Amino acid sequence: LGFNMTKKRRNNGRNKKGRGHNRRVRCEASGVMVPKDKAIKRFIVRNIVDASAIRDIQDASVFDGYALPKIYRKVYYCISAAIHSKVVRVRSVKERRNREPPRRYAPRRDDKK
Repeated sequence: LGFNMTKKRRNNGRNKKGRGHNRRVRCEASGVMVPKDKAIKRFIVRNIVDASAIRDIQDASVFDGYALPKIYRKVYYCISAAIHSKVVRVRSVKERRNREPPRRYAPRRDDKK
């Protein structure tokens, strides 16, 4: 009797499961409010100083081996902004079934000193 609509995603595009509501967060790119469980989340770690000035600061520094501080930010994107800014990609129906996290590439280390 009951006709079931086809589902595009197993989790309906969210990570809610049993919670009624989720607090909303601001999208980094568009400023729109997105439910926190639906937003694309990225943790960004950057140096406070840009790469060109790091060497100058280290040469002028009094301390040997001083570690420059970093900026740690948790960034949220709405789906449309994340796709537009290429944070995530659109995947085919077959690829959507793959729940494995994407491979992480370690930064290359060239030890040529």
